[in-house]
Amino acid sequence: MRIGDAASAAGTTPRALRFYEERGLLPPPRRTATGQRDYSPQDLARVRAIRQLLALGLTVADVRACADRIDLLLTYPGRTCTAPVPGSAPGVVQQRVDALNTEISRLLTLRDRLVRQLAASARQES
Repeated sequence: MRIGDAASAAGTTPRALRFYEERGLLPPPRRTATGQRDYSPQDLARVRAIRQLLALGLTVADVRACADRIDLLLTYPGRTCTAPVPGSAPGVVQQRVDALNTEISRLLTLRDRLVRQLAASARQES
């Protein structure tokens, strides 16, 4: 399937397919005799999985870090990918959750400072 048809079937754009390929999320598809990309049903399934992971809040870097295991999600759809390998660093999903928790904490602190500043300004004006 050519890039335009593949992009349409996967719910994305040709530019996104090229981007996924450039970033190592999607292996280069086979090429036709004329050099055009030729996507397989497996390639389309992988693109859909990549889009789902990105929609869950993982970054391109996160997905790249586990790109070699995306096909496992397709082969074993009932299994989770959150557990790290024993003795290794935390899994990609746990790292993203930790980063989100850190950012939420930072934003809550910032909000609380702003609320206190507003309250102090209001008291000074009275």
